[in-house]
This record gives sequence, structure tokens and C-alpha cells, in this order.
Amino acid sequence: MNSVVRTISVDRTVSADDFRGAMRHLTGGVSVITAGRGRDVSGMTVTSVSSLAVDPPSLIVSINRSASSWPLIQRHGAFGVNMLTADQSDIAERFAGKGGLKGVQRFAGAEWTTRASGVPLLVGALAALDCEVEEVIERHSHAIVIGRVLDVVTSQRSAALAYWHGEYVAIDREEDAARLAEVSLPSRHVHARGLR
Repeated sequence: MNSVVRTISVDRTVSADDFRGAMRHLTGGVSVITAGRGRDVSGMTVTSVSSLAVDPPSLIVSINRSASSWPLIQRHGAFGVNMLTADQSDIAERFAGKGGLKGVQRFAGAEWTTRASGVPLLVGALAALDCEVEEVIERHSHAIVIGRVLDVVTSQRSAALAYWHGEYVAIDREEDAARLAEVSLPSRHVHARGLR
């Protein structure tokens, strides 16, 4: 393992509220991380999934070590990443703990399947990735989990669910591409002429 750990001393402490406020400006794709097998399952809503490498296919997710899914990920060495569609905000809310639902209760009202690792994967997600834990780096309250992707299931849907400024927002490739074209910056050609 090649890692560098260093101690950083800072004169000023950034408050949790200031940090949260700054991070609200970062738009994140919404995914549900699933863990466990059978009826001993749990999951959580996250915006902290990022690709790591294509060869081998791997990703990174940041998981709070006090989350109910964390012991299941540790025990089984596997997890699922379920990227939600724009119309799956109810699933995002359930797995974020709305209504006090826990464990297997969060899985009600949706269809689930399994692949090689045995963790539940959401049928109808934009993409569902079956992952095995390759490495865990524990820092502060969270664990950075590197997952090797064992299997991928994708759908034909294009509208994604994102989280921005404390709200779920829909991002639709077709509709939003047209809107962005209408309000986009002038072309490079126009900029180039303006600079002459």
C-alpha cells in the first residue's frame, strides 16, 4: 500500500456549518449504497460516489462509520451502488432515513435483484454496480471505500437524480442539453473576434 499520511496544522478552525454551506454548492449525483444479504440488509443515500479507474473498473465511496450499513460492508466485503433516476426521489428519501425506516424496511416498495456478491441491486436504477471491497481507508468519522466493480446493470433511462443546495433536482440529458444550449456562453469564435 502506497500512502502518505501527514499532519497538517491550521491556525483557524473551519466550522462544520461553514463547511456544510460551502459543500451545498457542489452538485452530486444521488446513489443508494446497499449492503448485506437476505433480510440482514441496510442501505444509505449518498452523493459521495466517484469513479477511480477503468482498468480494473473501480470506484470510491465515502461512508460514515456510524451508518447501519458500515458493519455489513465490513462483514461481507461487498456493497451495491444504485444510481437513482430523476423519479426515484422517494427511494432516496427512504434510504436517507425519512420516516424512521431502518434496515430491510427501506427496501419496501421497490424491486431488487442480486448479482455475484449477493447485495441487493435496484431494478430500474440508471445503473446498479455490484462491488467487492478492495481497500478501506479510515479517516475522521468516515471510511473511504475502494470498490472493485464485479458487475454492472444499466437501464435505458436518461434522467438522473442530483442533490444541490439541500434539494433533489432532476437532470435530463435531452431537456437540459437544449436548455444549456440556449443559455450557454458565446462560442470560441465570438470570443476570439472580441479579443482581436
